[in-house]
Amino acid sequence: MLTRDDNETLTRTGQGTLMGEVMRRYWLPALLAHELPGPDCPPVRVRLLGEQLVAFRDTKGRVGLLSEFCPHRRTSLFFGRNEESGLRCVYHGWKFDVAGNCLDMMNEPPESEFPSKIKTTSYPVVEMGDLIWAYLGPAEKQPPHPKFEWTQVPESHRLVTKNWQECNWLQGLEGGIDTAHAPILHRRISESTSQPGISINTDLIKSEAPKLDIDRTDYGYRYAGIRSLGDRGNLIRSYHYVMPFHQLRPLQFGTQGQGTRQLIAGHIWVPMDDENCMVYNWVYNFGGQPLTDLDRDEEVRLGRGPGEVLPDFRTKRNKSNDWMIDREVQRNETFTGIEGINTQDQAIQESMGPILDRSKENLAASDMAIVIARRMLLGAASTVSDGGDPPGAGESYYNVRAIDAIVPNDSDWKEALADQMYPR
Repeated sequence: MLTRDDNETLTRTGQGTLMGEVMRRYWLPALLAHELPGPDCPPVRVRLLGEQLVAFRDTKGRVGLLSEFCPHRRTSLFFGRNEESGLRCVYHGWKFDVAGNCLDMMNEPPESEFPSKIKTTSYPVVEMGDLIWAYLGPAEKQPPHPKFEWTQVPESHRLVTKNWQECNWLQGLEGGIDTAHAPILHRRISESTSQPGISINTDLIKSEAPKLDIDRTDYGYRYAGIRSLGDRGNLIRSYHYVMPFHQLRPLQFGTQGQGTRQLIAGHIWVPMDDENCMVYNWVYNFGGQPLTDLDRDEEVRLGRGPGEVLPDFRTKRNKSNDWMIDREVQRNETFTGIEGINTQDQAIQESMGPILDRSKENLAASDMAIVIARRMLLGAASTVSDGGDPPGAGESYYNVRAIDAIVPNDSDWKEALADQMYPR
């Protein structure tokens, strides 16, 4: 249980807030790279940490991320003309390059020196892993580029999507790092159903409730849900939490009876504002092979397949229609009656309301990963407020992997899986 003051600290990310200052010390996914498909394409609105921005790709292919509002009369640059290496406001013709410099003013005489005195807000960006990442913090504190392993594999080896979630970012993160819910919320209760979910015949369902072992690191923590399989050993489902909002989870065993795979997946819950977040979803093959059609069907299984995500990245199944819950399916086929594993997560997290009041919770032993994440985030807020650097702003997370495995009862999972979780 948190105090209301601590809950406010963790959930508010606008300019000048404690958590907002923490978030601005990391690279943040701003949009999918294919949203800016080519030079001089139409600009795109972006909302990050409560700031209204506009992204564009100029004539030379460079990406700019500017304040949405022209500094002249505050007209939206979303309506701007993307031409000749700049974005030109259609109201009075002020034109800005990707660095925010004013190049031209159509309503001023050619000899005017006023353009050289005008600059709009611009943020550094880097294109990596099919995403455009932005840095909104102090220039002197800019961290190394976000070279997660999934961003470095060939494009054929990964799949990256996003969807809009109508709740505070922390509700999404806390669902993602909660291993105990997976075999409950996402289970199928019949083997004759075609509904996506975790098969009742998998070890994840048939094993006991997990014991959690959490090991703090300089990027966040790694942890395992340890489930006893009797004489067969312990099922280890290891996760990584990378500050401030990255989850890495294993997919080697699959969820519908597939054989062993070499996949890892994860989410990034990026605050748009305090009551909305954009969830970036990724999956990749770390074994040197391209994703198969079955692997790419992961998006269909999760509820992000064709037709499920609307043009504005909201999902078709949402709180306005109770996520299309089907009570007959709930009675006979799946635990929730909601189609799509990701949709089930989204429904539960959004059902808590825009910002959860954590002072009313009653946490259990299986919530320890959530408790420690909150402590780390509050600690980061204090550290940044005092002028220090938050965890996870370095390079130590570059090679981490989340692994599923069965290990002998008498073994230490961290030693048994060390070479797989931290490959050299």
